[in-house]
Amino acid sequence: MDIDLKKIRDLAKLLHQFELSELEIREGETRVRLRRAGAIDEAAVAVRTPSTAERPSEPPPPPAAAAPVPQDGAGIFYVTSPFVGTFYSSPSPEAPPFVSPGQTVTAGQALCIIEAMKLMNEIEADQAGRVLECLVDNGRTVEYGQKLFRMQKP
Repeated sequence: MDIDLKKIRDLAKLLHQFELSELEIREGETRVRLRRAGAIDEAAVAVRTPSTAERPSEPPPPPAAAAPVPQDGAGIFYVTSPFVGTFYSSPSPEAPPFVSPGQTVTAGQALCIIEAMKLMNEIEADQAGRVLECLVDNGRTVEYGQKLFRMQKP
């Protein structure tokens, strides 16, 4: 099954533009359903929330000191999520992340994966730039339009 990410982005824009809570489209055997953040029922949220047994017993160590990150302004842009799903920073749990802060990327380069409706969708950079920071933790649920990466134009 081939999913056209541009079509999904266009559908997500329609969902937002007309303030719909849910949109479902079927083409042959392909079915796409998009829901706005407020449309998720409490049962679905409870399922996505990790149980206390799954949570780590200790907080992760603080990140190492890094170079100061430029403030928002000219040259700063964000890569946002085209739909609701689960954010993955690498292609597999054992693999290194697609990108890391300080790395320069080219337009079309894979930045992360968003799992939506059991499909793994690579999110690519729309334009070249330097990754300033990743704004989402690996394995977290993201919403449509949520900022994923803070970037700086070259």
